[in-house]
Amino acid sequence: MTHQVHAFEPPERFVAGTVGPPGERTFFLQARGGGRLVSVALEKVQVSLLAEKLEELLTEAQRRFGVDLPELAAVIGDNEPLDTPVDEEFRVGTLGLAFDVDTATVVIEAIAAGEVEPEVELGDEDDDEDDDEDDEPDEDLDRLRVRLTPQATRQFIERARRVVNAGRPPCPLCGQPLDPAGHLCPRHNGYHR
Repeated sequence: MTHQVHAFEPPERFVAGTVGPPGERTFFLQARGGGRLVSVALEKVQVSLLAEKLEELLTEAQRRFGVDLPELAAVIGDNEPLDTPVDEEFRVGTLGLAFDVDTATVVIEAIAAGEVEPEVELGDEDDDEDDDEDDEPDEDLDRLRVRLTPQATRQFIERARRVVNAGRPPCPLCGQPLDPAGHLCPRHNGYHR
């Protein structure tokens, strides 16, 4: 089975964004460059964790390798909507991060969610020869690879945080998201809040 690697090293634009109203939003990572536009879908929690882990990666790169990081106040954000058309290439299953010391860049890799086929074994045979084939199950999966400077990474982090926080506000009692019509709050024994 062939797979595609969508590489942007570096992209003209790399952002997290959403499509749809709060409560029904679909989250995307979108990369543009060289006349190409690639959008991959992922979960809100993946966007939030990606921003958090990128911040940790930059901090560690500064501590270990002396990488100059831009000040937070100096970061100019990208507030534009996602480029259209937003066509989902694949749904992200795994996110990978790395710091390339030679080029002082951050590498982000979004790998498609794999479809695992159930394995049916017949008989009592112990066949350990197949175990070596499953070491890298995502070798045949599509992926989006982006290489960013520390400045571009900081811009991505700030936008990703804004996108995640732009959803429905949390209930002050239980923390679950509030719909425009309210919600059934467990702290009020199921009464509308």
